[in-house]
Amino acid sequence: MSKSHFNFSKKAVIQNIAKDFFENRFSNLAYLPRWVIFCIDIIIVLFASLVTYFIVINLTFKYFDTYSVSIRYVITIFTYAFFFFAFRTYAGIIRHSSFIDGMRLLLATSFAFFSLVVLNYTHFFIHGAKIFLLPELFIHSIISFVLLFLFRIVVKFLFETYIELENKDEIKKIVVFGVDANAFALAKALNSEQPKRFKVVAFIEKTSANKTKQVLGLPIIGFKGSAAVIIRKFNASGIILSDPSLTKSEQLKIVDDCLEHNYQVLSTQTVKNWEDQKNITKSIKKFDIKDLLERQPIELHNQIISSQISQKTIMVTGAAGSIGSEIVQQVLDFKPSKLIVVDQAETPLHQLGLLIEPLMKNIPYLSFVADIKDAFMMEQIIGTHKPDVIYHAAAYKHVPLMELNPYQAVLTNVYGTKIIADLAQKHKVSSFVMVSTDKAVNPSNVMGASKRIAEMYVQSLSMNAQAKQFESTKFITTRFGNVLGSNGSVVPLFTKQIQEGGPITITHPDIIRYFMTIPEACQLVLEAGSMGNGGEIYIFDMGEPVRIIDLAYKMIRLAGFIPEEEIQIEVVGLRPGEKLYEELLNDAEKTLPTHHEKIMIAQEVSVANFDDFFYQLQLLVQSAKEMKSEETVLLMKKIVPEFKSKNSEFERLDH
Repeated sequence: MSKSHFNFSKKAVIQNIAKDFFENRFSNLAYLPRWVIFCIDIIIVLFASLVTYFIVINLTFKYFDTYSVSIRYVITIFTYAFFFFAFRTYAGIIRHSSFIDGMRLLLATSFAFFSLVVLNYTHFFIHGAKIFLLPELFIHSIISFVLLFLFRIVVKFLFETYIELENKDEIKKIVVFGVDANAFALAKALNSEQPKRFKVVAFIEKTSANKTKQVLGLPIIGFKGSAAVIIRKFNASGIILSDPSLTKSEQLKIVDDCLEHNYQVLSTQTVKNWEDQKNITKSIKKFDIKDLLERQPIELHNQIISSQISQKTIMVTGAAGSIGSEIVQQVLDFKPSKLIVVDQAETPLHQLGLLIEPLMKNIPYLSFVADIKDAFMMEQIIGTHKPDVIYHAAAYKHVPLMELNPYQAVLTNVYGTKIIADLAQKHKVSSFVMVSTDKAVNPSNVMGASKRIAEMYVQSLSMNAQAKQFESTKFITTRFGNVLGSNGSVVPLFTKQIQEGGPITITHPDIIRYFMTIPEACQLVLEAGSMGNGGEIYIFDMGEPVRIIDLAYKMIRLAGFIPEEEIQIEVVGLRPGEKLYEELLNDAEKTLPTHHEKIMIAQEVSVANFDDFFYQLQLLVQSAKEMKSEETVLLMKKIVPEFKSKNSEFERLDH
């Protein structure tokens, strides 16, 4: 091997060692062993002693000659070392040095100072001579504390600067919308976060702000209608919405503005206590589409609801489902005397029990794995426990599946409802509240038609009782559209598809749907259940309808991707029984207001002849039991004349 080649290899090895040190060792500087930090602190104290010596000798003071300078240094260092151990000043991680670490240093140096003063005067009383000059001890303690604290500040600053330079491409500049304590706590937390993800460059104030106003060394900019303009001004990559005063419409406007210019939108929780403040950076998340679709909180008439539920026996069918489980949780807030839950799904029912266990508060809780089509089992449950109120949420709801299995839709949604409703009337249940769907209006599919027939039956029971003037169960029907987060909802489906890298599948570019959150829907179910005299169909204000393709685009952008480039959108065609839009009312219905602005009464034309309707229902159930799909659907169309199949094999039956 030539000499030049050897020198070149040696140089390369040295370079690699240096690179490894700076890239790996230096990045772990903050995790120095505790003994190393302790030794550095001792060296700092020794250095402070030398500085103090040169200061004192240049003053008019004269050192006591009781002991030599070296002995005085040893006494001083051992005293400081003892209190370093006592207050564990070496235990903190340097790059995370905080106010607490500063207090430890202050206490350690203060106790060391007072201990040396006590030692000094004790020696004087015993031996008649002092060891230290009092000004010397005071100056030394001040210098020691300043240098110890400064050492930590400098190391922390250098490390953070190094990390920031190393990761400058990974650290995102961000603007915080908000100028309250929550926003400032967030900015402080982000600046000290390790590893650093965001660098706050400005605050946005909802109202007009003075351009010269600053907090934490950062400017406060007045919001003038476009957040994207401010983000672009500071060369930031996105915004964190931290202003609790922003309305949903204002949030929507800001999000749309940012997404249009491909800026990231994040949100965070509100700081309520010190623990929240410490963990605030962990709560930062991508802005959830649910936050946009949610509306202002509903004001419930709790007193009315409480009078119906409090100290009453409550039964919930379909309790393990998305709607049923939320009803269960909300019912518990009103302290019923007993809660009965029924569902045929074993595992979800078990999970529900675990979920509500902390909420039970000594309320008797009975859980039944049972099918609402099992008349004998339902008789045993209702007959034995005599519920005062039944919330009937059990149903099959997936449109394409029910289109393939119409007999199952009839047996569960119609026959199952009939069993529960009949037993409610037989055992004098005070109120029966049925959860229906907007798909029951002018149904285009088997599922919607089955729910409409169930509505008709429940309503007919009430009307028949009123006609014959005998006391009956108060039958209430609630009708609303899609709920966010429910099983089968498009939002969790789109979320899953985005996480998998796409594509997002939609059935039609023009399809629209109403959306409501699960808690909101269930709140209105409880409210509606406390209204009326029976026989009413209550419909909920669902707000403005949403185009599903717009929802898909927005969810992709909120996830940080570019639609049609990074995440594709595929139109797969309408599913069996699906229609482009849903309705809450049919043409024959009229609405009446209630005391709640979000709840209206649909005055539907009732069944003209209960006996004839009951006979047709018997034929329908029998056909379903025999699994005669076509005959079953034909009977459904006879019972519900407005039932016109769409995108289904049963369309031919309409001609």
